[in-house]
Amino acid sequence: MNLPPQIRVLERGWLSSNNIVIDNGADCALIDSGYVAHREQTLQLLQHLLKGKPLTHLINTHCHSDHVGGNAAVQRTYGCRTSIPAGEAPAIDAWDEATLMLSYTGQSAERFSYDDTMSAGDTLQLGGLEWEAVAAPGHDPHALMFYAPAARILISGDALWENGFGLIFQELFGQAGGFADTRATLQAIARLRIDTVIPGHGAPFGNVGRALETAFQRLDAYERDPAKLARHALKVMLSFSLMIRGRIALDELPQFLAGTPIYAHVNQRFLRLPEAELLEYLVRDLERAGALKIADGWLNAS
Repeated sequence: MNLPPQIRVLERGWLSSNNIVIDNGADCALIDSGYVAHREQTLQLLQHLLKGKPLTHLINTHCHSDHVGGNAAVQRTYGCRTSIPAGEAPAIDAWDEATLMLSYTGQSAERFSYDDTMSAGDTLQLGGLEWEAVAAPGHDPHALMFYAPAARILISGDALWENGFGLIFQELFGQAGGFADTRATLQAIARLRIDTVIPGHGAPFGNVGRALETAFQRLDAYERDPAKLARHALKVMLSFSLMIRGRIALDELPQFLAGTPIYAHVNQRFLRLPEAELLEYLVRDLERAGALKIADGWLNAS
């Protein structure tokens, strides 16, 4: 996918969000900093890409752990100004691990500060382009996307991937409106003139119509059967935990699931499976999908 030379995308796999480096000429900006476990790699990649230029601005599409985990390390290294979506500010100010879904999902992030906030309709000048902040509720109620009309590029965060979108946590929590918010965000994307989408995870892509069709189909399926979202969410969360840890002992898995609130919460709300049956289902389906391998009593990330 051809992008303007001033935009570089570091595709980090599914544990860390993509890092998007935009060269402003005299300095550079970074959008999203990846997962905390990869912060040293993030710094090494930035050093290589910046080639001595200062990094003066760090911007977050939203404040989930896989997008802000490297913020503190980047701030310490570069002393850059940091901007976050306005709706995320109260949780960051209080470092509310429940609202930030750290303790709830068994994830982590290093505490960081910010200098200013952004809201939908705000504009940024980056890489010789004007970018408009676009509201992207659904996966995260406060998330923003960034759209450059002149270049017809959308930085979508987790609002649209080539084959779907991020989990709709609002619906998993029993808070109405997540499906409607997700649909409104997809409809907003459909109204934009876009040649290239830079997603939060996965490679940049150009067939926006096909991606939107896939996303709307998936959303329709979740609305018809919310338990489908629940099953998908728990498999995603276990896959994510395996990527973080590398492996989990099979005999420790019941304790791990019991100690991570999202599993019991989502199971009780949607699936109502006995704990042993839930464990068997998650392991069986993830192994069949190739997301994990079992060897010598261990679950290993593929």
